[in-house]
Amino acid sequence: MQLNRRTVIAGAAAASVAATTAFGGTAHASGGRGKPVKTLFGKLADGTKVHSWSLENGGTRMKVLSYGGIVQSLEIPDRRGRHTNVSLGFGTIEDYVASSPYFGALIGRYGNRIDKGRFTLDGTAYQLSVNDGENSLHGGAKGFDKRVWDVEPFTAGSDVGLRLYYTAVDGEMGYPGTLRTEVTYTLTRDGDWRVDYAATTDRATVVNLTSHVYWNLAGEGSGGIEDHELSIAASHYTPTDAGLIPTGELARVAGTPFDFRRAKPIGRDIRAAHPQLITAQGFDHNWVLDKGITARPEHIATLRDPSSGRTLRIATTEPGLQFYSGNFLDGTLTGTGGRVYRQGDGLCLETQHFPDAPNQPSFPSTVLRPGEIYRTTTVHSFGS
Repeated sequence: MQLNRRTVIAGAAAASVAATTAFGGTAHASGGRGKPVKTLFGKLADGTKVHSWSLENGGTRMKVLSYGGIVQSLEIPDRRGRHTNVSLGFGTIEDYVASSPYFGALIGRYGNRIDKGRFTLDGTAYQLSVNDGENSLHGGAKGFDKRVWDVEPFTAGSDVGLRLYYTAVDGEMGYPGTLRTEVTYTLTRDGDWRVDYAATTDRATVVNLTSHVYWNLAGEGSGGIEDHELSIAASHYTPTDAGLIPTGELARVAGTPFDFRRAKPIGRDIRAAHPQLITAQGFDHNWVLDKGITARPEHIATLRDPSSGRTLRIATTEPGLQFYSGNFLDGTLTGTGGRVYRQGDGLCLETQHFPDAPNQPSFPSTVLRPGEIYRTTTVHSFGS
């Protein structure tokens, strides 16, 4: 396992040149069957318009918002061919602004937690926006999930998709460097959802981009995910302290509730009297993927709902996977289907570099420097 490789992987997105332009690449033909459809979703308090984009391909249907790059809904068929939205979310922009726990959002500039919102880079100390107790979470109080992205639709052969652009200025949320970010959502002819991330900077900075979809393969608002079966190709995970900051240890999963090397129901061990589960009120940890960093996406996790037969397979170039079991859904939020979300009604599988890596020299580096291109790719494949 190579834990010292840089986060910049040249050519990580090369496997799908048609799916991403990465700052001025291949142009795509407009029009054609399956072209994304744009509608007005709502307006922010300052009058900024938020649009929704509808895409469909290969049996997968998706709606994406320009606000936060949010996947507002994602519909896939069950074993009988019946489509259901399997992504938790809201029906109005007001709800996303007021109280969203990152439903479906693009996360940046740094996904997951940074201890006390502080890190030192090249001898300079930086203080970030603190929004999770004394720590910085998912980029701070106004991360990429709360920004309006520029969106450009495309069709490429049998694929359809969206390119989303956002530029974070130097000093935004305390981070150094102006970061130009491009994220490409592609629905393939097979119904896969591919996410290609790319970014450049004009000053040394740290970057860790991810997606925060809450999955329930039985259907949004259908109840808990304890019966979902999950496998993760990881022999180690990163234990945390009381603030959910990694201690730096790479602990073995063998003999613990964190062993998902063979598929098992999420509910089997979630209430075990393990100190880490007690601290997090469930699973909210980073798994150290056995494959490490790879130039092309490799399969690392499978989620299955026995009741519907729906499956989700995830492949990524990233070295880590944050599995969060929806521990802090508390019955105060009403979703798109008009039902209340309670603890465990959805789960997140966030491909990523490790939490607090800027303060953990033994973790894979998240440093991006001028002249480099940050690239990562994650592919979600659906079945039934």
